[in-house]
Amino acid sequence: MVNISDVTAAPSPDLLTPDNCAVLFVDHQPQMFFGTGSGDRTSIINSTLGLAKAAKVFDVPVVLSTVAAESFSGPIMPQLADVFPEQKIIDRTTMNAWEDINFVEAVKATGRKKLVIAGLWTEVCVVLPTLSAISQGYEVYVVTDASGGVSPQAHEHAIERMVQGGAIPVTWVQVLLELQRDWARTETYVPVTEVVKEHGGAYGLGLVYAQAVMGAHAAG
Repeated sequence: MVNISDVTAAPSPDLLTPDNCAVLFVDHQPQMFFGTGSGDRTSIINSTLGLAKAAKVFDVPVVLSTVAAESFSGPIMPQLADVFPEQKIIDRTTMNAWEDINFVEAVKATGRKKLVIAGLWTEVCVVLPTLSAISQGYEVYVVTDASGGVSPQAHEHAIERMVQGGAIPVTWVQVLLELQRDWARTETYVPVTEVVKEHGGAYGLGLVYAQAVMGAHAAG
């Protein structure tokens, strides 16, 4: 029951902020994209880059990881590496990133308890670390449109399994706008709107139109 006297204009502690989360990118590699059939692969690439640039704008710590980069899957997608040119990429042999000590130590080093994760494939390389991290006390947010599985059914069932395990499904635009949350935050206003215009599809075009007609400070 709500106690009206306790109600304040304050955000929920469940919300993502630049200070409470880290973003994990798992296995966005050519061979993994070749086998992705749950959705349009170009859209997944676009969403992944949108998420990466959202993390960059707000200086959210990131972990980049690949699996068998030299022997099977190929390098991390170059557009993603270009967003974080100084970031070390952790290559693994394990399908479950949470069974790789270097990956786990990198996550621990961020000091964050909310993990935002995206990867290929949803039913393997996203499910396994998500459930593993949850079992150790982390809150995990799965970016569904920056992830993909081998089929629509595989992707959907993987999301269902993670949700049942306690994960929270989100989209990359949701993450971006949750981190911004107030258009009066002028220090990130322009960078956020630039990410939207570049990767936000029709939303981005709408923002281009609004700023052209109403002025440069038309809110997103």
